[in-house]
Amino acid sequence: MSTAQEIEDAIRSLSPSEREKLLLQHIPQIFPEFAGDAEWERIARDDRPRPALTELLNRYEADLAENPEKLPKIAETDFESRA
Repeated sequence: MSTAQEIEDAIRSLSPSEREKLLLQHIPQIFPEFAGDAEWERIARDDRPRPALTELLNRYEADLAENPEKLPKIAETDFESRA
């Protein structure tokens, strides 16, 4: 058995709360390139209602449907570093 498989098996054997703690707190410290990924995944899976956010998004979508030119176009270059 590979070390990677042993680590995976050990993580799977943890309780859900301990696994989430490991993923949210420790993995990003060990692997900075993963920082935020687990947290965003947790947020995306959270199905609790968010009435204020839903209202905001519905207003935004209605405004966009009414006048698509109202909002500026986004280009790939908008995300490039300006350093």
